[in-house]
Amino acid sequence: MVKRYKIGVLKGDGIGPEIVDAALHVLNALGIDAEFVELRAGYEYYKRFGKPLEEGFFDVAKKMDAILKGPLYTPPHEKEFKSINILIRKELDLYANVRPFKSFKGFSLKDFNFVIVRENSEDVYVGIEGLFKGTAISLRIITYEGAKRIAEYAFSYAKKNGFKKVTVVHKANVLKISDGLFRDVFFEVAKRYPDITAEEIIVDTAAYTIVRNPERLGVMVTPNLYGDILSDLAAAMVGSLGLCGSAQIGSDIAVFEPVHGTAPDIAGKGIANPIGEIEAAKLMLYYLYEKFDDADLHVKAKNLDKAIHTVVEDLKILTPDLGGTYKTVDVVNALVKVLNSEIHS
Repeated sequence: MVKRYKIGVLKGDGIGPEIVDAALHVLNALGIDAEFVELRAGYEYYKRFGKPLEEGFFDVAKKMDAILKGPLYTPPHEKEFKSINILIRKELDLYANVRPFKSFKGFSLKDFNFVIVRENSEDVYVGIEGLFKGTAISLRIITYEGAKRIAEYAFSYAKKNGFKKVTVVHKANVLKISDGLFRDVFFEVAKRYPDITAEEIIVDTAAYTIVRNPERLGVMVTPNLYGDILSDLAAAMVGSLGLCGSAQIGSDIAVFEPVHGTAPDIAGKGIANPIGEIEAAKLMLYYLYEKFDDADLHVKAKNLDKAIHTVVEDLKILTPDLGGTYKTVDVVNALVKVLNSEIHS
């Protein structure tokens, strides 16, 4: 029997509602059989109701098959308002942040296809900080179990997706204990994957390689902070943050979102680029295909990937951030038209 999916929808702040609605429109055009359940949270929600999340947010979220999420705003001027993104990661134990970077003809600086798998729950992002006599102290945590499960995920991902090489990114030449542990555990896990080449690279060399020779890269596995920084560099190589989506994977659930921010300066103007959110929706389809062995979703995800590249590379239906003059709705309509032609052919 065909499964009907329950997908949580968190629209977020700024341009979030616009681009999430755009992604939902495309998913409906694909004929995805799903119940979309709205989850309410964010800075705008906080300003209206005095709390960052609706009551019972995580009780509902944990019942979903997946969650499609827009960007959330964390105001730097309000110290009491903690990042909802980090709260969601912790509560749902989203330990792997997966960001594929595939070039777009005519936009990207080079031709490449690589993936950054970022450990998503540890490192300095645990947020344990203090100030003592004018000295700021931040605690960096790398655990054996955390390093092991992200390495295992990276090798498993590589095997499933046809990558022949996994590279660990570290600074163990300086941080011999913390990054040393991350590196050692990686090579321990690598022994169980003899068909995949295991390599290592210092984080600053990784940055250089992403710019200079990205075609040499396959799957890169990184501690939290390095992956965060390198991912934005990789997005620049693609051509825009607005062309990239990401997946945050947990043992039981996953959250999918664009890599860009809330862009409050263009919110409500109808010119937001929906591609990053739609890329995230595509990653969600691949995730559901693997989790539930739904071959139909695999076909739909591949069709969506092809349609995205057709609209951006060939038709050049582009929003202002990509140098075009089209609106959000124009991009969506173009994608739907291409998808319909693919389905009928």
